[in-house]
Order: sequence, then C-alpha cells, then structure tokens
Amino acid sequence: MAARSASSVADPVASAAARVSKHDNRRDQLAESALVTLGKLGYARTSLREIAQHSPFSHGVVHYYFADKQELITYCVRYYKRSCVTRYDEIVETSTSADELRTRFAAKLAETIREEGPMHQLWYDLRNQSMFEPALREVVLEIDGQLEAMIWRVVSRYATLADQQPAVDSSTCYGMLDGLFAQILLAWAAGPVEAREDALAVLTGRVDALLPALLR
Repeated sequence: MAARSASSVADPVASAAARVSKHDNRRDQLAESALVTLGKLGYARTSLREIAQHSPFSHGVVHYYFADKQELITYCVRYYKRSCVTRYDEIVETSTSADELRTRFAAKLAETIREEGPMHQLWYDLRNQSMFEPALREVVLEIDGQLEAMIWRVVSRYATLADQQPAVDSSTCYGMLDGLFAQILLAWAAGPVEAREDALAVLTGRVDALLPALLR
C-alpha cells in the first residue's frame, strides 16, 4: 500500500515536470523562429502575425505561448543573450599572454558580426526602443549589465596578463568597446556587401589599438 501511495504521488509530479519542459521547449522553438524575422524586419515592423507568417507556427500557436509582442520580444532577447554573455569566456580562460587575448578577442568580435550581424542589429534596435517602451526597459537593462560584466572580464584578464591595471572603470570600458562595435556594425550592415570584410578589418585593428590604451 505504501509503495502504491508513493507512486501515485510521484507520477503527477513527473507529469507536471514533463509538461513544463515541453512548454519551455516550444517557447524556445518559437523564440528561435521569431529571432530570424525580428533580425530581418526590426522591432517596429514585426507583429505576432508577421512572426507566424514567417515561421512553421500558426498565429494561434504563437499567441498561445506569448500573450503579446512585448512578452515574446523579452523572451527572445533573454534566450539569445544567454549564450552571448559568455561568448568570450573561453578566450579569457585559455589565453596565456596579453597579446594572444587581444588578438583573439578582436577576431571574435569581428566573427560575431560576420555570423550573427542581424541579431546584433536587433539588439541595438531593442535597446533604442527601450527608451520609449517601458515594457522593454527591465530586460534591456538586465542584458546590458551582463554584457558590461562580460567585457569587464575580458579587460580585467587582459590587464592581469599584461601585469598592469585597468585605467578606466567597467562602465567606461564597456561604453568605448560597445560604441566601436556598434559603429562597425552599422558600416557592415549599411555599406556594400563587397566592403564588409574591410569594415571588420577596421574593427579588429581598432580593438587591437584600443585595449592597450585601457591599461596603466
């Protein structure tokens, strides 16, 4: 009797966990699909119906898992940035000299634009929109803080390897590198396709020159 009682309690718990897992997996699938459309059209031009039209999911399915556009966007940003905020950790952990870290970091920055340019464009679009859309501010500030911490890990490790100290604080480091990244992203996105690699070469050169200037 005791064994059957324990089983009867365990089964509903396992079933509930499975339902939650399935629900989260479907939301992740919807986020992956939505990010493609958002990256192409931008925040202002994208609706739930537009996302459904460019995905394998119906508008009803999208609306079932996300109450409105803001909820979907918030989930998408968190979903995508989960991997982005640890993007440079392997470089930080395995680089054995300041020169190696600087070179690998600059190359990785260029690689992320080359491979995920539309996603970066979407991020800057959402960050700008958050100035006017209160519903976006919490998640944007949360992610922005995580990105700042990510850049600070890079600069702090670079300083340690160079046997120096950062010359500016975390916020200033992030602002300088983020501004440079955004500038090159714009050149990459708005310029002719044949000039894109030239823009990325400018990025790596400027990052290579900037990092030493951040130390004292």
